[in-house]
Formats: sequence, structure tokens, C-alpha cells
Amino acid sequence: MEKINYKVLAIYVIVPLALGGIIGLISDTSTYNGNVPSIIFPIVWSILYILMGISSYLVRDNRKLMNIYTLNLIVNYIWPLIFFNLELRVLAFVWILLLFGIVVYMTYKFYKENKLAGYLQIPYILWLIFAIFLNLSIIL
Repeated sequence: MEKINYKVLAIYVIVPLALGGIIGLISDTSTYNGNVPSIIFPIVWSILYILMGISSYLVRDNRKLMNIYTLNLIVNYIWPLIFFNLELRVLAFVWILLLFGIVVYMTYKFYKENKLAGYLQIPYILWLIFAIFLNLSIIL
């Protein structure tokens, strides 16, 4: 196992966390009236972005995996804008299904490269399943 470069690891953690924070700030969550208290979302997403950052650090030398990871982040960051700002709930539902597919594929590919990198994505998958049902419940 290679020695951990903590400065590089910090960058891999801070980038998704900071971008997620920016998206959280520009998302108009005042339109949310779901069953889950809104304070839960920034806490959970912060944990998930930290895990994503660690996971991406572990596979950082594989350009193809980093491209999948980047696509995941882009799709992830667009969802709240569709759901909250644009209030296009059906499109947001389709979008989150797309995100889920990307994340499952990414997790599988990460796992093949580095088992820990794959395992670190499991909470993300579980949260997305929960989010899919939340999104669907608001549509129905």
C-alpha cells in the first residue's frame, strides 16, 4: 500500500465538499416541503462528499475512473438546481435516476480498481435510493 499524501488527499476532499457547499448555497430550498428536516441534507451531503473525495483520491491515477467521477459530480450538482430552483420535479426524478445509474457504475469500476474506493461509495448509493423515493413522493 502506498504512503498517503495528506496534502493531495485534502485537495481531493475539499474540492467536492466546497463545490457541494456552493451548490447548496445557490439552491433555493425554500420550495422544499418534504418529510425530512432540511438540516439533515447538508450534514449527509458533507459526509458523502468527504467519502467521495477519499474514494477519488484512491483511484486518482486512473484517468477513465476520474472521468466517471467528474461526470458523477456534474450530474450530482445539477440535480438540486433542477429540483429546487427550477422546480421541475419530474425532470429531477429522471435526473436522479441517471445519477443513480452513474454512481452504481462508478462504484463498480472503483471497486475493481480499489476495493476501499468502491466500499466508500456505498453510503452514497444508499442515500440516493432514499433521495429517489423522496423525489418520487413529492411528485405523487
